[in-house]
Amino acid sequence: MLGLPYDRLVYPNPLNIDPVAFSLGPLQVHWYAFAYLVAFGLYLLLAMRRAGKPGRALSRKQAVEALIHGELGAYLGGRIGYVLFYNLPLYLAHPLQIFAVWDGGMSFHGGLIGVIIALAWLARQERLPLLAVTDFVAPLIPLGLAAGRVGNFINGNLFGRACHHGFAWCAYFPHGGDVLRYPSQLFEAIGEGLVLFAILWVFSARRRPTGAVSALFLLAYGLIRFTLEFWRQPDPQLGFVAFGWMTMGQVLSVPMIAGGAIMLYETLRAPRRTPAPTGHSVAAHERG
Repeated sequence: MLGLPYDRLVYPNPLNIDPVAFSLGPLQVHWYAFAYLVAFGLYLLLAMRRAGKPGRALSRKQAVEALIHGELGAYLGGRIGYVLFYNLPLYLAHPLQIFAVWDGGMSFHGGLIGVIIALAWLARQERLPLLAVTDFVAPLIPLGLAAGRVGNFINGNLFGRACHHGFAWCAYFPHGGDVLRYPSQLFEAIGEGLVLFAILWVFSARRRPTGAVSALFLLAYGLIRFTLEFWRQPDPQLGFVAFGWMTMGQVLSVPMIAGGAIMLYETLRAPRRTPAPTGHSVAAHERG
C-alpha cells in the first residue's frame, strides 16, 4: 500500500480472490466466466417461477428459448456495439481484432439492441407480441447484470474515478495507477442489479398494460447508468465525449431515458390492451 489513510478496500477485493478461478494447463478460467453461468442460473430460476402462469406471456419452454435467443443477441450485439461505439478507429485499422473477443470489449447498449432483435425473431416464430415477450424477460435481467459487475470488480476492469478524501471504500486497480479509485463496479452491481431488479420485480408482480414493464426497464436502467457513470472512469480511448463531462455510457443512456419515459407515459395512459395470454392459452398455443 502507499500509506494513504483511506485504504480499507484493496484490489482485487477484501477476500483477496484471484481473478483466475482455475487453470487447465495454459488455459485460465476467470471468475468472470462464472458470472455468465450465474446470470443464466438466476434467469432460469426466476423464469420458471413465473412462466406459464395466468397473465404471463411465455411458457417455460418459451422462456428457455428466450434465454438462448437473448444470449446470442447480447453477445453479438454487445461486441458489435463496442466496435461501433467505443473503439471504431482501432477496428477500422485492424479489422481482424474484431474477432479477438478474448481481449475483452462488450457494450451493454449494443447488447440490448441485439437482445431486442433476437427476441423480435422469437416473438415472430411463436406468434407473440414483442412487448409481451420483453415484459416477461426484463425483470429477469438485472440480477445477471449484478453478477457481471461483480465479475468486472474481481477482474479489475471498468474501475472508478479517483476517490475523494474521506470515502472509505476505495481500491487500487492494476491498470488504475497509484491512485485509490471508487469500486464503481460494485456501485453498478447494486444499482443496475439489485435496485433495478427490485423495481421491476415489484412493478411486474401486478398485471400491467403490455409494454409498461419494458418501458420502465429502459427508463430506470438509463437513469441508474447515467448517474453511476459519474463515479466510473471514462474509457481511456474516448475520455469525455460530450460537453466536456459526458461519457459514452451517458450519451448512450439518454435515448433509453427519453424513449422509456415516452413509452411508459403512452402505455399507462392508453386504454388497457388485451391481456397477455394466460398459462392455459400458452399451453394451448404450444399444442397447436
